[in-house]
Amino acid sequence: MLEARSLAFAYPGASPVFRDLSLEVAPWERVALEAPSGAGKTTLCRVLAGYLSPQRGEVLVDGEPLPKRGAWAVQLVSQHPELAFDPRLRLGDSLAEAGEVAPALLQALDADPAWLERRPAALSAGELQRLCVARALTARPRYLVADEISTMLDAVTQARVWHVILDWCAREQTGLVFVTHSDALRARIATRVVEL
Repeated sequence: MLEARSLAFAYPGASPVFRDLSLEVAPWERVALEAPSGAGKTTLCRVLAGYLSPQRGEVLVDGEPLPKRGAWAVQLVSQHPELAFDPRLRLGDSLAEAGEVAPALLQALDADPAWLERRPAALSAGELQRLCVARALTARPRYLVADEISTMLDAVTQARVWHVILDWCAREQTGLVFVTHSDALRARIATRVVEL
């Protein structure tokens, strides 16, 4: 179980983004976060994945806090893939941090293996996003957090990427927390919608 217990978070000098927010996600669930723009969906995604620390409360996986380093049980795919990679490293080196990427996974995502020899600036946002998904799944997470991951993808690639993610989640019993502005996508994917 992924649990957020009584979370509170505020950026320095600003009003709290949320106070006393609690959420539970089971491994078989696909939970959509719904709220108006600016209401804290991206911030919550980053807290759930351990990229931000709450001022109060905690995030637990099976009763244990997220580790401070390493490829942990909650993986985030963000809406800004260009910020997800070290610009100095070849993409293959960045992906290797999560483990050995299966060629079949790259093929399923329509990701060219030659991209792994390049640096991030040489790829488009859509190409980088497919590698972000590959890296997150290679880490074999218990939970995947997907924050507006398909806005920079064309319709065919969106369908392909979501097909890969949903197949993976079903096969591996990986819980999914996601944010999308597409009502159709939310209705098709979510087993539950949580309004913030």
